[in-house]
Amino acid sequence: MLQTTNIKLQSQGQSIAPSLEIQRLHLFVGKWKTEGETHARADAPAVKVAFMDTYEWMPGKFFLVHRADGQIGNEQLNTLEFIGYDPSSQTYTCHSFDSRGNSDLFQATLRDHTWTIEGKSSRFTGVFTSTGSTLTGKWEQSSDGVNWLPWMDVKLTKIS
Repeated sequence: MLQTTNIKLQSQGQSIAPSLEIQRLHLFVGKWKTEGETHARADAPAVKVAFMDTYEWMPGKFFLVHRADGQIGNEQLNTLEFIGYDPSSQTYTCHSFDSRGNSDLFQATLRDHTWTIEGKSSRFTGVFTSTGSTLTGKWEQSSDGVNWLPWMDVKLTKIS
């Protein structure tokens, strides 16, 4: 629907700008160092988490592109995510793809300084510092979408 509207407005010599909700994502733009640790479970010990995350605008600034490259323990993981805004649900839509062949669709919100992401089997809640230079949060996992278990604690620090 947005694409059709955009084409119609451009053909009439008008253009549209990214919504205020999309513009709020500018907080993420840049490079971030992610550090943390998973929670130990009966079948797995706690391991370190280390990533470099990069957020940048797609041309037009209607979508944010997020790349995450790093390790969970000794396992390398690379992720590519596209973040947009869905006005009908008033949430951000995050579609991610990883180097293990997984694809996930999440809904997210950014209220005050709190960023929440929720999917079928994982969710995240993090809080930005007042300067926006640090995001500290917790990931949880669920096998049934009802019962959630702690997965990992992370801290993202903006480096550029």
